[in-house]
Amino acid sequence: MDRAEIRLLPSKEVLILLTCSLLVYLGFFLLYQIYFDPLGRLPGAWLARWTDVVLKYHWLNGTRAQYVHRLHQRFGPVVRLGPNEVDISEITAVKEIHNIKTGYKKSSFYEKFIPNTVNVFNATDVDFHRRHRRLLSAPLSESSLKTVEWAVDAKVKLAIKSMAREMEQRQATDVWKFWRFLATDVISELSFGESFGMLEAGKKNQYIVDLEGIAARGPIFTTFPGLISLASRLPIPIFSAPAAAAKRMIRYAEQAVLQYKTHIAVNPAAAKPMLFSKLFAAGENGLTDDEIRCEAQAYIVAGSDTTATSLTYLVWAVCRDTKVKETLLSELMSLGEDFGDSDLRQLPYLNAVIDETLRIHIAAPSALPRVVPAGGSTLAGYFIPGNTIVTTQSWTLHRDPLVFPGPELFDPTRWLNATKEMTDTAMPFGGGSRVCIGKHLARMELRLGTARFFRAFPSAAVSTLESMSDEDMSPLAFFLLAPKGGRCLIEAK
Repeated sequence: MDRAEIRLLPSKEVLILLTCSLLVYLGFFLLYQIYFDPLGRLPGAWLARWTDVVLKYHWLNGTRAQYVHRLHQRFGPVVRLGPNEVDISEITAVKEIHNIKTGYKKSSFYEKFIPNTVNVFNATDVDFHRRHRRLLSAPLSESSLKTVEWAVDAKVKLAIKSMAREMEQRQATDVWKFWRFLATDVISELSFGESFGMLEAGKKNQYIVDLEGIAARGPIFTTFPGLISLASRLPIPIFSAPAAAAKRMIRYAEQAVLQYKTHIAVNPAAAKPMLFSKLFAAGENGLTDDEIRCEAQAYIVAGSDTTATSLTYLVWAVCRDTKVKETLLSELMSLGEDFGDSDLRQLPYLNAVIDETLRIHIAAPSALPRVVPAGGSTLAGYFIPGNTIVTTQSWTLHRDPLVFPGPELFDPTRWLNATKEMTDTAMPFGGGSRVCIGKHLARMELRLGTARFFRAFPSAAVSTLESMSDEDMSPLAFFLLAPKGGRCLIEAK
């Protein structure tokens, strides 16, 4: 045996030892997963015991909500999604999960979703959330919103004029585009004291371009959170662009908040109504400028595409059903010319159409992850250990055939005599104490937008121009819903 062979012997032995160690480790891991896994009794796809790779694939592909729903149809109300993640659709368990008193905190998913900022939406600290929600709730109450109704309605009327102009030029209008402009202009004016002016300009401003760029990478960053830190360090466009966009958004928000604060100090009577006006005047009892900036940015994210998605799918669904449209038009045409939101609140069929849209075309359809408190909990008949990620999704809750017969059918009449079980199960704005703080504003926009659209375009119909088809409206379900084709063409015949 020569010297080379002698030198190779130790390395071969090390390789064999490492291989054997790996096999032993895998053997113990398999035995543990089969016989001692605390989630081993839970129903679900067999691969979920070992990995959540399938779940991540669907999350990145915009089909997570549909995939999890199929699992529920196959396995029941409790479904294991990965080694440490479970989804539950049993309403009693869902209510426990979303009750702040039961100790289920938001998971770190929310911090990854909007990195480097803390606000009422993504805060995992209960005391932080409680304090901010208490201060922010009053301006968004139904009574307080009456003072800004004129501003919302003015934007709605401008959106309708823009749609009419495009119909003349194009023979159809992209309601998805204009509803997004509307919702974003409304929430930017109420958050920053100044509208982004996209309806007037007919195009997105830099803030929204930056926001969309970050949102497009959101699923990637939440799946691979390590990329967030790389994004600010590597001079590669795919990484550096989101970091630069985030800095521009923060700078814009800081400038807007400072500008509004200056206007209040110089001429408080001339300042436009804003959701944070009272907080500026509250001094030490309110929020700091930086806290207001963070909340304003969260409002833009939460209050733009959500409302736009709901309005888009509402118009599309109504235009596809002659009977629904005729019934809605009959109710809307009974209004006088000077109607307001208080009149619309009294229209049963209009509000039933809105409720049905929020049920079947929910803007936030996917997981709302929480962490099971230490000690574990029994949910829907299964013990779930502490620190397990437990999620709920409205996509499935809203399609429970026992609560909503014919769940895939768009049927507003089901809400005219809604049962308690229906209202308990419907969670279009989330649930519990973390329910969306802007739900009353969203409903105001939905009522005004729907009423003014169909009164202006009573003959509205889904267009087939430019190869528009139902495939364009197939839902992409990331955290928020969006039409696959990125458009919704409507024509007035």
